[in-house]
Amino acid sequence: MKTRKNDLVEYVILGTLGTLVVLTLVIPQLLRDRGEPQLLFLSVLFRDTDNTNWTVTRQGMEQAADELGAELRFLTLTVQGDGREQAELLRREVEGGAGALVVVPADPEALGETLAQQQSGCPVVALESPVAGAVGTAAPDNALLGRQLAQALLEDWDGGPVLLLDSASASSGVTARLEAAQETLDGAGVPNIRVSALPEGWVSERWVMAFEPSATRQAADKKEAEGQSYALYGTGSSTAITAQLERGTIQAVAAWSDYAAGYLAVRQAVQAVRERPGELEPLAFSIVRGEDIYEPENQKLLFPVTS
Repeated sequence: MKTRKNDLVEYVILGTLGTLVVLTLVIPQLLRDRGEPQLLFLSVLFRDTDNTNWTVTRQGMEQAADELGAELRFLTLTVQGDGREQAELLRREVEGGAGALVVVPADPEALGETLAQQQSGCPVVALESPVAGAVGTAAPDNALLGRQLAQALLEDWDGGPVLLLDSASASSGVTARLEAAQETLDGAGVPNIRVSALPEGWVSERWVMAFEPSATRQAADKKEAEGQSYALYGTGSSTAITAQLERGTIQAVAAWSDYAAGYLAVRQAVQAVRERPGELEPLAFSIVRGEDIYEPENQKLLFPVTS
């Protein structure tokens, strides 16, 4: 009887020890799982057929994703600036289970309508142009940018009409830049013409303004290839645009940190999923001329340290 009782006590002790061993293995894992957020899958939708113009922006996105535990999926369009295709792509990504999206809108209005139809609650952050229903926009103050870029042209202007490149009319952010610049030129009595693209051959107008980086680079490439002499005022801070600015092909650009734009957009998207996101303030920008490239504050915009 005594032996049986001792056996029972041993079984209880062994069972208790076994339970403690299991708990020492399981509890730390449970605490780790609670302390580390699950990997978030985030889709990035560009409005271009490739994302080569967004290289630095991508680097900022990838840095934020690495820090915050997100995995990025980059998507482009088959037709440049096709708002309908992008809206369908957004719908597909939401239905496919994307945790959040970052979008460079081809057609902000169409995207806003698509978002209004979605019931998933998948947060969207916009780049360049605001979208109805998005949880934030990573962009400079577009109207202020347009006015200040026009002021830079007015400092040089000595007569003649100005061509305004309306290269992304569906993009409300780019349009806001153009319209603010046009209003500034009109107020100064400067004649101006809105065109969708530079005419073939010689451009008789001596002044050209572009309001997005891709249009700025195309106008600069055309100027160099054809040996033209028009004064070009644009936007962007890519390596190619900076080189054209330094060579004097571009007179001045409105530049902001593409790296910061990408970083902040992804951070806002992740915060919208995991916690309450704060407000995204407009990105700081500067009007930079060729002779000002190597000023310390401009080097941070034009030559970002991304590693």
